[in-house]
Amino acid sequence: MSAASTYALSCSYAKYPNENRKKETKLKSKHTHITRRKASSLFLLICSPIPFHAEPASATESSFLDMFRMTIPDQTVEEAENGIREHAMSLVQVKELLELESWKEAQKELRKSASLLKQDIYTIIQAKPGMERAQLRNLYSKLFNGVTGLDYAARDKDVPRVWNLYEEIVVTLDDILSRV
Repeated sequence: MSAASTYALSCSYAKYPNENRKKETKLKSKHTHITRRKASSLFLLICSPIPFHAEPASATESSFLDMFRMTIPDQTVEEAENGIREHAMSLVQVKELLELESWKEAQKELRKSASLLKQDIYTIIQAKPGMERAQLRNLYSKLFNGVTGLDYAARDKDVPRVWNLYEEIVVTLDDILSRV
């Protein structure tokens, strides 16, 4: 074969590649493609000093499982039931800061009390029977979507929206507390 015919053959192959070969290439590239996110995660995993001990960690020592504490509440149902009313009252008392239009302080208190209340309600929902969980999850979602909306409304200093969302939060919170 001459050089010109080889060049023409390679150009035609580039225009009309074999379908099977195209699929093979995709499969190979799928497994070898490394994104920046994957590379940085791998780098952090390799470089981070993670304490792996054969014996249980002491109370003052941080362990690998402490990073996942938010998904696995370190709280019993009894503790959640005892704390839910207090945390709900903290959330409702944000009204005083909203009336004074202390927006930053209201946001800080809202976030603090909402995070504690969120953990309490989540723990209680997980302990309920399956039939009750769906209703409580809907109320949980409605409550904390309202809290997020109130946070944004306070940031934007949108007074009518703040009071509308506050009233929705109070009604939803009363509904949740009556079911718990």
